[in-house]
Amino acid sequence: MKQSKISFRTLLIILFIAALAIIYLNVEKNKKLKSSNVVTNTNTPLGQASVVDNISDPNILQVAMGSKDHTTLVAAVQAAHIEHILVNAGPLTVFAPTNTAFSALAEGTVENLLKPENVQTLATILTQHAAPGTYDIAKLKKEATKKRKLYMATGDYLEITIQGEDVFVNGCKVLASISTVNGIINVIDKVILL
Repeated sequence: MKQSKISFRTLLIILFIAALAIIYLNVEKNKKLKSSNVVTNTNTPLGQASVVDNISDPNILQVAMGSKDHTTLVAAVQAAHIEHILVNAGPLTVFAPTNTAFSALAEGTVENLLKPENVQTLATILTQHAAPGTYDIAKLKKEATKKRKLYMATGDYLEITIQGEDVFVNGCKVLASISTVNGIINVIDKVILL
């Protein structure tokens, strides 16, 4: 009986030492990651959207932020505090209006939506531009020929139509499809307003 207590005690000591070793190795691994090409902000209220990563393929938010034609969209996403949605694993399809599309809205509309008191309205409008799944131009054409509507993140359904070689979603022309690590960006010529 005495021998089994010593064995049990020895086993506990071995498990404790192993646990300490695992913790030490994880701490060392994290130190190496922080000193590599990944830069993290110690205050990360935006979650994954705060990570600057020079190694991975770009996600939807990173591609939009790198586009000179989507500065208004990026400003709107930041004002609505929904950056984290565009960096999630997805898959997600975002219909991204160009700066020209936003400037075609009635004068003062964008400025008014960017005000802090209109965050919820802005977030809803932006969410109307997102669909679960991946829908590039080719897939949108297939859906249109089947007379299917596109289910959006707000729960709304948008009509997909084809005119010649062009694809339209809710009357907005899809100008290009850009593949990202977490989905598709479809550049559109108008802002989707329901």
